[in-house]
Amino acid sequence: MDEIVKALLSEDAAPADFAALALPESYRGNVVLRDETGMFEGIPSAEKDPRKSLHLQHVPTPEPGPGEALVAVMASAINYNTVWSSIFEPLATFGFLERYGRLSELTKRHDLPYHVLGSDLSGVVLRTGPGVNRWKAGDRVVAHCLSVELESAEGHGDTMLDPEQRIWGFETNFGGLAELALVKSNQLMPKPEHLTWEEAASPGLVNSTAYRQLVSRNGAGMKQGDNVLIWGASGGLGSYATQLALAGGANPICVVSSPEKADICRSMGAEAVIDRNAEGYKFWKDEHTQDPREWKRFGKRIRELTGGEDVDIVFEHPGRETFGASVYVTRKGGTIVTCASTSGFMHEYDNRYLWMSLKRIIGSHFANYREAWEANRLVAKGKIHPTLSKVYSLEETGQAAYDVHRNLHQGKVGVLALAPEEGLGVRDHELRARHLDAINRFRAH
Repeated sequence: MDEIVKALLSEDAAPADFAALALPESYRGNVVLRDETGMFEGIPSAEKDPRKSLHLQHVPTPEPGPGEALVAVMASAINYNTVWSSIFEPLATFGFLERYGRLSELTKRHDLPYHVLGSDLSGVVLRTGPGVNRWKAGDRVVAHCLSVELESAEGHGDTMLDPEQRIWGFETNFGGLAELALVKSNQLMPKPEHLTWEEAASPGLVNSTAYRQLVSRNGAGMKQGDNVLIWGASGGLGSYATQLALAGGANPICVVSSPEKADICRSMGAEAVIDRNAEGYKFWKDEHTQDPREWKRFGKRIRELTGGEDVDIVFEHPGRETFGASVYVTRKGGTIVTCASTSGFMHEYDNRYLWMSLKRIIGSHFANYREAWEANRLVAKGKIHPTLSKVYSLEETGQAAYDVHRNLHQGKVGVLALAPEEGLGVRDHELRARHLDAINRFRAH
């Protein structure tokens, strides 16, 4: 591994040098263990601690098969799916690995007593399997997390509809919170060269998810002038939705939970910001009963910020806590697009406000390769910027996941893998200099 790191840090290493490197028999990865899936039984979700379930240990190095690539991971990042995996909710991910393992001899490698987590990476290709032509050893890449087989017709209009669609590092093994990672070659995209390794690793999952959900024709199809309500607008997903709305000529209405988060939204260029805690919105009277009066108060506040207009699009991901209000405040004919349920999966809303006002609810899950590529292209062009706020070492991944689980973070939390320190990997210094303040925006807060 020392020789690999030496080559990774060298600006003189050629593709042939990477291809000639000997692969280690094992590497360090952050794993959850099959025999520990019951460790949090009887404990409330909020009290489950990823620091207890995530283990950094050596695991055997997989050989890339047809259509696959082995990548030396310089940096990765934490997403909510890593939190869910680490607390074994809503169910342990080993069931995903078992089902994937039954598909073929190649996928059987994923069904292991350990699960290497992580759905983001930036790094360098070390090996490619048979049939890979576009990518070669030495290529500097980022990876998106869509894993597909594409043997069924359903996936060829939109790869997210492939019956064998999975999220890498969550529903497959060999994820990015490790020194090495195994991906399909059609997960790879060029690394934005004005960013450091840790900055480049952070947008992948959330930026692509926000792009499909908000911009793509498969999502809300946002257009210029749209009013877009964005829950958690300074968080991992919301911060990219806010940037995409602003870059696309829309008007984001940013909902946050503190003055500090409100300041972040304003620093991105948003003008309409609602601090839901400061304004005291309580959408539920108790665990079973919502309060429509609060929906109406919330809708009135939105109209104060938009010059009397309701929102065209609601960017939904909190789920149960906010969904009733989201359906209510959307304009007639508007769209609620949802990609997650971080506050609970069982949504409740008053259907009269949906059917009688011809509103639409759209489910959105990650992104297809084209959408992820376009989202990454915006980053590479300096149109959309990383929202990295803090970086941990590979040994501290449990703490990083804990921070995200407890909502102690802003934007994205990064993890260094083979990169020995922060700040490495930049090649386009001119582009970086033009956008340095925006790149460091979340660090400053």
